[in-house]
Amino acid sequence: MSKQLPLAAMDACCAPLARDPLTAEQAVELSQLFKAMADPVRLRLLSLIASHAGGEACVCDLTDAFELTGPTISHHLKVLRASGLITGERRGTWVYYRVHPEVLARLSAVLVPAEPGVVTT
Repeated sequence: MSKQLPLAAMDACCAPLARDPLTAEQAVELSQLFKAMADPVRLRLLSLIASHAGGEACVCDLTDAFELTGPTISHHLKVLRASGLITGERRGTWVYYRVHPEVLARLSAVLVPAEPGVVTT
């Protein structure tokens, strides 16, 4: 049986969920980022990189966390890089990955509810 995520409190239904509605362009751009994270392996890779000591992780540290082949891990890292969620830097034979915190901040801003009583123009 899978674990259920908790639902928001019922009294939160009356507050707007976002500060401002997204434009069509913003929705397209952000949906591509969410789509890149929508795969469980990629979401876990992103989490492993973001939580690694020093804020970066070597690909050698990431592959042992999965029962997947190296090429499969490389494919998922490539998708995360292409979306702009992470960056990679080659050092000798290894590539070290870092999360772009500003991109994650943009994504989380869409998910953070507006403060009650705050009106934006």
